[in-house]
Amino acid sequence: QVQLVESGGGLVQAGGSLRLSCAASGRTNIMGWFRQAPGKEREFVAAISRSGGFTYYADSVKGRFTISRDNTKNTVYLQMNSLKPEDTAVYYCAATLGLASMTDRNQYNYWGQGTQVTVSS
Repeated sequence: QVQLVESGGGLVQAGGSLRLSCAASGRTNIMGWFRQAPGKEREFVAAISRSGGFTYYADSVKGRFTISRDNTKNTVYLQMNSLKPEDTAVYYCAATLGLASMTDRNQYNYWGQGTQVTVSS
C-alpha cells in the first residue's frame, strides 16, 4: 500500500503562485494531480510519467501549471502560476502502479487526502 501526502495549499490572490508537493511512501509509476471544486466532479489537472519524460496537462492549466517529479524523494510537484479564482478547489495527488491512461481518474490506484487551494479575486 502506497500512501500519498500532499502539502503546499493555501490562500493566494489572483495572479499569484503556489507550489504543491506530494510525497509517496513507495515506488509509483504515473503520478498526477486532480482537483475538485464544490458541486463539481473531480477533474484531471496534470500528470507525469515515471521517467518524467512525458507530461500532460488539462487545457485549462496549460502554460500556467508545471508538473515535475523527483524519484529519489518519491515526490511529485505542481507549480501553479498566474492563478485564477476558477482554480479554487481541493487538489488531490494520485498515483498508479503501472501504465495507465493519465487523464482517467479510475485508473489511479492511490490517492492523497487533498489540499485546499483558494484564489481570491
